[in-house]
Amino acid sequence: MMHEFWHATELDSPDRVTCVIADDHPSIELLLASYLEQQGIAVVAQAGDGRRALAAIRDTKPQVALLDIRMPGLSGIEVARQLAREHSPTRVVFYTGYGSRALLFDALDAGAKGFVQKEAALDEVVRAIRVVAGGETYIDAVLAATLAAPAAAAGQPDLTPRERDVLRLLAEGLSNEAIGKTLYIAPDTVRAHLRKAMAKLAANTRTEAVAKALRRSLID
Repeated sequence: MMHEFWHATELDSPDRVTCVIADDHPSIELLLASYLEQQGIAVVAQAGDGRRALAAIRDTKPQVALLDIRMPGLSGIEVARQLAREHSPTRVVFYTGYGSRALLFDALDAGAKGFVQKEAALDEVVRAIRVVAGGETYIDAVLAATLAAPAAAAGQPDLTPRERDVLRLLAEGLSNEAIGKTLYIAPDTVRAHLRKAMAKLAANTRTEAVAKALRRSLID
């Protein structure tokens, strides 16, 4: 279902922070848009997947993009990486239900300037957007604690959720192409996730990577 719309009204004030929202859950997207508008943040576009989010950001050039990390088409991290490659002035805040340390570091590497958990109060989302729009970085307390925590114990690799997804589907016998269709990512992206997972697991083959992940209960 497409649930994208363009907010074409003129801004009440040139000082209003502008924002694009991207989340593949319509109820969350609409709730955020309504609340942000009530708090004086101009929601200039909404998108339900990564590709539409990237197009909306390119078209409207908002100060901040509030992105879900996991979306169809392109993940939020992939959108952030593309914006960084394009030297976009839009600053990315991730609004996520995932708190994996490896995933958060991947997001930072992609150029993210803010993180807010989906369990956080909406006031905190507003605070994060305003702080990031002002040129600073915002990480909520729960995710900051995750980032500050020691690395995973030796011998237990810290796979990202997407790497686990790829290995889990590989264990089910799917090809790279089929995994890509299931996860809404390109086969080359599947291969990139697999290479990273194999390196973390010190595996020489796909089969060995799956076996090690299963043995260590990293996938079901």
